[in-house]
Amino acid sequence: MSTFTQLQCDNDLKQIIKAAFDTDLDIKGAWGYTQETATTILSSSAPLTQFEHMFASMRAYIEMNMTLPEEGRYGSINLNEVAREQITIGNLLYDKVSYEVSAMNEKVYASFIAAYKEGYGTEGFDMIEHFEKRKEATLKRKVTHWFEISTLS
Repeated sequence: MSTFTQLQCDNDLKQIIKAAFDTDLDIKGAWGYTQETATTILSSSAPLTQFEHMFASMRAYIEMNMTLPEEGRYGSINLNEVAREQITIGNLLYDKVSYEVSAMNEKVYASFIAAYKEGYGTEGFDMIEHFEKRKEATLKRKVTHWFEISTLS
């Protein structure tokens, strides 16, 4: 199983998101790996679960693609929420959200896409086998995000 380096943050989270995704988020704090490094959501026009999913997707993309050498980058990165709990610590309210992240090495993914485009509709192309091989090549990992949401309640 591949391991990914936790992202570091020196109070510049908002600027990193802006530079990487050209998106303005009303946040502060860090990347949310632990309660101590929670991402503080100050406001959002989107529903909270949607905002959290978007931020988690951005973190996954930075971890699994943008910060890796070209040959080690992942694409087709998708997140599915698998658990959620709301926790009060002192006078702060947190969402602790777990996601299953699925992704595939970019070069492997590109070869599957090319094989599909070339083989689709031709005699001898086994679509079931093709998608089974794609499934086997897909990396799955579980991640947890801590979001401090006190200002939203």
